[in-house]
Amino acid sequence: MTIQIPPIIDVEASGFGRGSYPIEVGFALEDREVQSYLIKPALGWDHWDPKAELIHGISREHLQEEGSTPREVALLLNEKLRGQTLYSDAWSFDSSWIGRLFDEAELVQRFRIETINKLLEPAEMERWHDTKKSLWSDFGLERHRAANDVRVLQETFQRVTKA
Repeated sequence: MTIQIPPIIDVEASGFGRGSYPIEVGFALEDREVQSYLIKPALGWDHWDPKAELIHGISREHLQEEGSTPREVALLLNEKLRGQTLYSDAWSFDSSWIGRLFDEAELVQRFRIETINKLLEPAEMERWHDTKKSLWSDFGLERHRAANDVRVLQETFQRVTKA
């Protein structure tokens, strides 16, 4: 059986804990099409962790200038991803941030998010971290930007599963 390359989703956020919210979402579909959207903070989304900004490199000012509203992003995600299951390597974080996005947008999320671990055998899970780490080095991409992250995650999946 040939395993298909799964659709992947990744979310960057304003911080790491309570009060954090999504600031960028990216996805890569099975055909390797990649899209990402910056999200303008909604009113009341005030939490901002400078340590998180150091990791993803996205400033609040940049989001205000270039971001789309949570509703605009939620509508785009539903349009592009309706009925699909996307996979995340940080399921608990990404699913909660997507939930916060859709709550703010007052829309029903029309796609599912599952952990990538559901698709991996134990031996593949053991190879995941080292494979991903070497791909970051090989690709020379900026880390912790959603579009780059989903590309690397799909390639990691392909290499560890030999898909």
